[in-house]
Amino acid sequence: MGAEQSKYEGSPEILEARDLASVAKYMNSAECKNVFTMLGAGISTSAGIPDFRSPETGLYANLARLNLPYPEAVFEINYFRENPRAFYTLAHELLPGRFRPTPTHSFVRLLNDHKLLHTCFTQNIDTLERRAGVPGNKIVEAHGSFVGQHCIECDTECDGEKMRQALNTGEIARCPECDGLVKPDIVFFGESLPQLFHRSVPNLRNADLLFVIGTSLTVQPFASLASLVPAHCPRVLINLDAVGDFGSKPDDVICLGRCDDIVRDLCKALGWADELEAAWKETERSLVDFTEAPPEKSPGPTAEEEKKQLEQDVEEITDKMREVLGKAPSQTSSEETKGIEQSPVVTGAEIPVIEDGPQTVEDTAIQNEGDNIKETKEKL
Repeated sequence: MGAEQSKYEGSPEILEARDLASVAKYMNSAECKNVFTMLGAGISTSAGIPDFRSPETGLYANLARLNLPYPEAVFEINYFRENPRAFYTLAHELLPGRFRPTPTHSFVRLLNDHKLLHTCFTQNIDTLERRAGVPGNKIVEAHGSFVGQHCIECDTECDGEKMRQALNTGEIARCPECDGLVKPDIVFFGESLPQLFHRSVPNLRNADLLFVIGTSLTVQPFASLASLVPAHCPRVLINLDAVGDFGSKPDDVICLGRCDDIVRDLCKALGWADELEAAWKETERSLVDFTEAPPEKSPGPTAEEEKKQLEQDVEEITDKMREVLGKAPSQTSSEETKGIEQSPVVTGAEIPVIEDGPQTVEDTAIQNEGDNIKETKEKL
């Protein structure tokens, strides 16, 4: 598997052959110390998360229900400012904890366990690498993720638990400092990539082996990373389709098929088969139950208690009207209350508008209090 896909006519220079057995042998040698990965949405499809661009089944193909002007709008910062609910609807379905990491994610963890992993570059926002046990300091989420959340206006960092609750309920989160919109630290079109990504790119010069798994290599600048490793560095593509310039270098290995299947074959060649299955089994505990039972409701007030409360509200509003009109508040007699009840403010009759002069603040206050009394009396 691999050699038949190569376009390179000469012999490999580092590997014995362009196949998984040779990759495994090289990984077990002293020459292979710094392994890098480039991960795309294809490694998460077996977890139930659709990729972005597959016809009919991809994420963009299934966004028609959100009534977007075009699918990519859900990840555009200007569209988010106008209609944040579209993204919140999508993010609710992608919340970390809804999906279990795949064997491919667990393979990346094993790379770290065997002290081979230098950096895991990922395009994915689903945080499944972390949930599989890959240390956060080894992960570069090129397009951001759900790990953090900030205000899009003042960049204030917001509470993660409140963000999770907002995404779970569909409530739009607001910044406690400026009331701006808050979103997870997912890079939208129109936003810059994380500084960590830019700082980490030069490390590719130290790569001894590069795995490119489950990506179409069409989104820049991420796609360009595959060309930044040293000329002598073997590159292994694990994907459904051949992509990029793979097959043009002497130590390119191309393995086409399902990521999980190929990773299992590689782990078998490495002697890691049992470790892979054990690591993947651990991810069963990473799932989160989002179906929380609603809190028990306390017994509500009786009809008589509601009527009494509304009567008290009427008296309070009447006293406030007297204050606005310049009268001292006092206990309202039944005759006075009756008179108020028959006033046009309370009965809902039309009040003539005086057009000869501007409405004053006092006029506005009287009208607002009148509206409140009308609403309360209607409830009675």
